[in-house]
Amino acid sequence: MTVSLSHLVLIPTYNTGPRLLVTVREALACWQPVWVVIDGSTDNSEQPVVELAHSEPALRVIALSRNGGKGAAVLAGARAALAEGFTHALVMDADGQHPAAQIAEFMEASRQHPAALVLGRPLFGPEAPQLRLQGRKLSVGLVRLEVFGRAIEDPLFGFRVYPLRALTDVLGGTRWARRYDFDPEVAVRLVWRGLPTLNLPAGCRYFSREEGGVSHFHYWRDNVRMVWLHTRLITELLLFRWIGLVTRGRTTS
Repeated sequence: MTVSLSHLVLIPTYNTGPRLLVTVREALACWQPVWVVIDGSTDNSEQPVVELAHSEPALRVIALSRNGGKGAAVLAGARAALAEGFTHALVMDADGQHPAAQIAEFMEASRQHPAALVLGRPLFGPEAPQLRLQGRKLSVGLVRLEVFGRAIEDPLFGFRVYPLRALTDVLGGTRWARRYDFDPEVAVRLVWRGLPTLNLPAGCRYFSREEGGVSHFHYWRDNVRMVWLHTRLITELLLFRWIGLVTRGRTTS
């Protein structure tokens, strides 16, 4: 287990159920500090974590009064972390899909390349829903168009280390990227901003309902949100973002 004064683990959560406490314990065993942002949960899943925080000084719980979405929870945690002197945060899902055992590896990559956005490239197991795997291929293709290349190998996988100042600046500059659109939009906007990227392989496990798995993905609502996301990004790209991407490509070639 590693203790850091610059890099923390940030876990946003909304109605995650019993897997939340398991995820928090796994993260604490690999890295400290760990901050959990309760995004207006109503299932009382945060109570064991709040109790754990009373006896675990490396754990901090931030409770938001209403559900604002993953992006809003990450922004609240990132701003609080910056105010306390942290420079980077590894964001991971609360439901156990992301590999706590790889936290140190990703943090070390961030330490070696502090200006970079460190992105996970998911390695799916056989239990991963095929419909979800096929659907994400469209998002991958659209994001490659939006950043003119393969800087972001998987825009939907949220196991990432963010430079906090750049993250808060990007999120503060848009009223979007607060819900299911957070992961792809913030990655694209950070690349547009000029951040280099590192894509590292990372395990990804889908838990069944019997194993405590929880999904807040709504097929129609969230797919409509993704269509609107890419419509906005491609429009912005065509209007003016392409200039910066082309100029940056010429200066780095």
